Amino acid sequence: MTRRCIILLGGSFDPVHIGHVELGKYFCKLFKTNELRLIPAGNPWQKPLLKATPEQRIDMLRLAFEPLDLSVTVDTQEIDRPGATYTIDTLKTIRKEVGNDTPLVFIMGADQLLRLDTWHNWRQLFTLTHIAVSARPGLSNSLTLIPKAIADEFSKRFAEPDRIKSSPYGLTYLARDVQVNASATEIRTALQNDQSPVTLVPEQVLKYIKENNLYKN
Repeated sequence: MTRRCIILLGGSFDPVHIGHVELGKYFCKLFKTNELRLIPAGNPWQKPLLKATPEQRIDMLRLAFEPLDLSVTVDTQEIDRPGATYTIDTLKTIRKEVGNDTPLVFIMGADQLLRLDTWHNWRQLFTLTHIAVSARPGLSNSLTLIPKAIADEFSKRFAEPDRIKSSPYGLTYLARDVQVNASATEIRTALQNDQSPVTLVPEQVLKYIKENNLYKN
């Protein structure tokens, strides 16, 4: 019997873009699972106010990911939770839901890894989930650009996908062959300037953005 494994992909998704979709597809394939859980942020305390409403961001996520041959769940707990939202609380809730033995793999970009030590109770994350990072140029073969405390914690937990999938939490993976080449800020700027970021946003999401006149102001 194949062991269950759940890929967790969080973010503001304001808007969701091609990079998010590629990350979800890549890590599901890497860890040989079709379970992908998307976690749109509610009130991310380290970021400015979001532009689209929670409902609009959820709509865009479903439009972007539903065509994929994956079992996709949109987890709205951070949106539903009042006040600032912390990843550690979200992971505790998911862990309680799925039990202590199910492997969870939390996906983040290299920029998030660089700031991981500013996250609330960041070391405790490893008691709840594995962490997999998509590299960027200059970070693919070295952790020298990362603050020492993060690099030490991350490097001592390095493991290959098969080992990660066979344990519930506590390990790390650095993906050297997948990089996100799109940013929500870049997309919003293009839309404000009446440019169409057709290569950065899934077609059905771009149509939704235009129909709802999002990111114009």
